[in-house]
Amino acid sequence: FATRNPAHELRAMEMIREATGAPVSASHQLSAKLNGPKRALTALLNARLIGMIDKLIVRAEDGLRDLGITAPLMVVRGDGALISSAQAREKPIETILSGPAASIVGAQWMTGAQEALVSDIGGTTTDIALLRDGRPKIDPEGARVGPYRTMVEAVAMRTSGLGGDSEVHFITEGLKGGLTLGPRRVLPVSLIALDAPELVKSTMETQLRSPAPSEFDGKFIKRVDGVSHAGLAPRDEAVLERVEGVMPLSKVVRTRIETQSIRRLVERGIVQVSGVTPSDASHVLGLLDSWDAEAAHLALELFCRRRKGDGERLAREPETLARLILDQMTEQTSLALLETVFAEEAETFETEPARLARHELLRAALLGHSGLIALTAKVNVPVVGLGASASTYYPDVGGKLGCEMILPEHAGVANALGAVVGRVTMRRSLSVTSPSEGLYRLHAATGPEDFTELEPALKAAEDWLRATVIQAAKDAGADDIETSATRELRRSEAEAREIFVEGLVTVEAAGRPRITA
Repeated sequence: FATRNPAHELRAMEMIREATGAPVSASHQLSAKLNGPKRALTALLNARLIGMIDKLIVRAEDGLRDLGITAPLMVVRGDGALISSAQAREKPIETILSGPAASIVGAQWMTGAQEALVSDIGGTTTDIALLRDGRPKIDPEGARVGPYRTMVEAVAMRTSGLGGDSEVHFITEGLKGGLTLGPRRVLPVSLIALDAPELVKSTMETQLRSPAPSEFDGKFIKRVDGVSHAGLAPRDEAVLERVEGVMPLSKVVRTRIETQSIRRLVERGIVQVSGVTPSDASHVLGLLDSWDAEAAHLALELFCRRRKGDGERLAREPETLARLILDQMTEQTSLALLETVFAEEAETFETEPARLARHELLRAALLGHSGLIALTAKVNVPVVGLGASASTYYPDVGGKLGCEMILPEHAGVANALGAVVGRVTMRRSLSVTSPSEGLYRLHAATGPEDFTELEPALKAAEDWLRATVIQAAKDAGADDIETSATRELRRSEAEAREIFVEGLVTVEAAGRPRITA
């Protein structure tokens, strides 16, 4: 209950500082909400991050100093706002999801969109968030760190394992076969060919002359420099010793069980494996020309030789296969967006979002089915496509979902733009409760204060918060600060009377960052 009365935490902080001189994380400084266990977890994770972010900030500031840049260093917070580097050192957990948050802020600045879905495609994942009133929607359950939910305010983000470098998988079940993408990322064959063009292309030409396709066709492996492999199992170490430069995967894997060693080495980042990806398909179709298009063509030609359940080849030529891969990218991206839409309107529907997004009636409606029954459906807000490859993959997604697809000219650098145009925003909350009739208790950061009337208690909370957030915004490096306040009052009826339960007062201060120290 430190958010109700922080005296014990404050005293503990003081004692620890006196005894150790080390920085201290206190739960009431990270969240104004109850739920002691969750707040304790947040404080623990924050403490564990302090050392790491301190090193990162020190190196960044050293780099700026070497370049002769004297402007103060700002850090993006998980809700898209900016904070000073000093505040980030104290509360590093608040920077969770700062990258996606910056992208959303950048998207809003570039497009001026007020209500939109923002879909950011990278090499590994697609991150989808919602803009409401021109601001990123905040996750009401708190940001997630690995398997843990924290009490940190951060952008509400849905992530799917779908990107330009997602591995293309051949579906062997059924007569029709087919493709699916991800969730694992692999090196595009067109990219790994840049490291060893003769080896990669000559190997695939040899594989094409083989009478039957192999699961290792078009797959290569390379070691990642500078990654420790301490603690590897003997079998995994033995497999790793065979990897020298870029090599065909078939030359490294000798038994079926060694494929598990490769998987573990990939998961630890010690090696990278190549495979066919949407990026390769884009090179075959001439939509991209960044890497080795000839290697991409050979890789897709090898993939074409896979046989479906009916005995037919998956595709007759690489160009046809490339189109199938991009169609699958459109399909899976559309599903990810539809799941987000249905999740946002979960109170309207009883069925879970994933099932709704795949329902046959929705599919028919998106196609404008018109028979004895007419069905129509569309996504009712614009979609802003971000990422370097958004212009390649997203136009077809807009057509499929019947929505406006906005592709900003500089979609590939939305993240950097968001960090530049962001505002310093400080937000604090205090609660007012009524422990007995005629008594209203303000749970201030310095301790509880009692009032005999509700309005003075709420006004005192607002005044204290306004002074606090203005000072915090100034400390964060803000100028031209503006404030706003909101009140959430909870009441209940008992014995035909309305009883005040709790009031939450929130004040926000926002301003542009100072450009000089």
